[in-house]
Amino acid sequence: MQHIGKALKKFIQTSGLEKVLDQQNLIDAWDVVVGEKVCKNAKATSIEHGVLKVETTSPVWRQELHLQKKEIINKLNNKINKKIIKDIRFI
Repeated sequence: MQHIGKALKKFIQTSGLEKVLDQQNLIDAWDVVVGEKVCKNAKATSIEHGVLKVETTSPVWRQELHLQKKEIINKLNNKINKKIIKDIRFI
């Protein structure tokens, strides 16, 4: 008999849910990774094909975050020890 945790982990991996859960974990980690000031002005909304979509409150914030894009991508991917995010699209 398998431990329930092992059985769930195996199910998540074989069902394809692991990628979806990783993506949601990254969206949830946005506030922690970027900090309070940024999260008040930019919100991660979705991930499609490795591209994180972030809604910003103004063009100024869009430009500022665009300049920090590489650093943010690295921090997010390091948060879950996987390379899920390839790019960020600020809108």
